[in-house]
Amino acid sequence: MSEHPVSSGGAMEAEPISRAEQICKLIIASILRGELSDNRKLPTEVELAGQYAASRATIREALTRLRSEGIVVSRRGSGNYVQRLPAQDTLPRPQIESIHDIERYYAFRLCVEVGAAQAASQARNDADIGAMRTAQQALHAAQRKGGTGVDEDLALHMAIARASHNPFFISTIAYALSPIRQCMELAQNLGRPHGAERITAIHDEHHDIVQAIADGSAERAGEAMRAHIDHARLRIFEGR
Repeated sequence: MSEHPVSSGGAMEAEPISRAEQICKLIIASILRGELSDNRKLPTEVELAGQYAASRATIREALTRLRSEGIVVSRRGSGNYVQRLPAQDTLPRPQIESIHDIERYYAFRLCVEVGAAQAASQARNDADIGAMRTAQQALHAAQRKGGTGVDEDLALHMAIARASHNPFFISTIAYALSPIRQCMELAQNLGRPHGAERITAIHDEHHDIVQAIADGSAERAGEAMRAHIDHARLRIFEGR
């Protein structure tokens, strides 16, 4: 099986990015998600090759690009380490400071996460489906035990993003986790306590998203994510 993206041809079609560049972006997304922080050692070339289903030559090319940008440094006899966070992470992250910010932020989430869910429905594999369902179950269990479930909720939304296998969705949603966390915490503070009815409603919304993605229905996945984000926005104001 070829590592390289397959082009359908056509004179006006954009040149697809190389597999090494795709892997480079996926590693950057992993760093931005906090999975690989400053001075954290990267997996070996063999491990990365297995993780991304690529040849070692392709992995070496991706690492060379990361080293040239100063993101990764090679330590002789030790391996490759994250030297600094990518440039995107140095940009100021927008924070929620007003009711208007909340409305604008949920409008942003609708654009990005609906698209990610639709893409995931077409790109997901069995491992992605398993990861989404595991994250969904962890969230439901945390909420039923009386926890906020914020971390588990974020993990579920990242699992959906990763199922898209689109590094742009993955890195955008990963970068936006801080405001997403803010909104979730606002929902905790301003909304009603997590009673059984509310926990069930949230679980059902997530179930609909994950099931639609598993079924390969882009239309249902988009509709389910849109409904969930709309309801999440409304839940912030339930207790007002």
